[in-house]
Amino acid sequence: MSSPRDLRPTLHSPVASVLRVRDLRKTYGSVRAVDGVSFAVERGTIFSLLGPNGAGKTTTVEILEGLRIPDSGEIELFGEKVTRVGPAQKARLGVLLQEGAFEPYLQVREVLALFSAFFPKSRPPAELLALVGLTEKAKALVRTLSGGQKQRLALAVALLNDPELLFLDEPTSGLDPQARHHVWDILRDLRAQGKTIFLTTHYMEEAEALSDWVCIMDHGRIIAEGTPRDLGSRFGPATFVEFELPSPFLSALSGRFPGKIRADGEHVLLEVQDLTQDLSALLSWAAERGLSLRNLLVRQPNLEDVFLALTGRRLRD
Repeated sequence: MSSPRDLRPTLHSPVASVLRVRDLRKTYGSVRAVDGVSFAVERGTIFSLLGPNGAGKTTTVEILEGLRIPDSGEIELFGEKVTRVGPAQKARLGVLLQEGAFEPYLQVREVLALFSAFFPKSRPPAELLALVGLTEKAKALVRTLSGGQKQRLALAVALLNDPELLFLDEPTSGLDPQARHHVWDILRDLRAQGKTIFLTTHYMEEAEALSDWVCIMDHGRIIAEGTPRDLGSRFGPATFVEFELPSPFLSALSGRFPGKIRADGEHVLLEVQDLTQDLSALLSWAAERGLSLRNLLVRQPNLEDVFLALTGRRLRD
């Protein structure tokens, strides 16, 4: 397994950056919430900032949305250097917060009409309701919507001003799998139209499915960045074998494959370097004990594996 030190970040330097951050810092007393963060977001891409709770990503995003002022560092937004994100830049941004709150006794269409009044130009509400699959709920009160429907309404509001750069914090939180994939399709369509999307998510499969570029943040710093495929390849040449094993046998298996086993209950992940040799040894070990390795799967490293190797935690921890 590659050491996390092998995954040192390298500043992504695209030709046409809609957003560029250099050495961004923000402290609260003795806590360095953002500790010298640098990255760039290329126009017309989906950029994901990932990190466990307390990594500093929320503070970073709030600075970029103009909600907080950095202590130091450089922000270049839409090709212009700014000390803080102000009204001129905000007019070109769309923001979906993790927890939006709309007046419960307004109709859905009234919510869009209210927020559209904040912008000199806005997209037609009916067009946005169709985009997020809420046309039939246009006259429904907000209080009657499900959590997933409220999330889709928040996405419609974020798109009202036809933003060039869209900040999405947990855009599919509370959605069922079908609705989640519908939102993914919307985001891919927006990217195809040349929009830039800055995504934070706790769904690793979402980041892997959508992202053109990923930055992983921990303890206020960017600790790795690249495309999902690049990060997976930099993780090492290992292949993984997944299977289910009764817990009492885990200790014996760990002794047979020292340092190569991760377990979550009865779910086991075995890192192998020589697939033929190690898989044969695993099957022989199981046969000697009369064990059946249920749901056995062979796969390559993914973004979840990289994240665990770097932070020692899962994304939702």
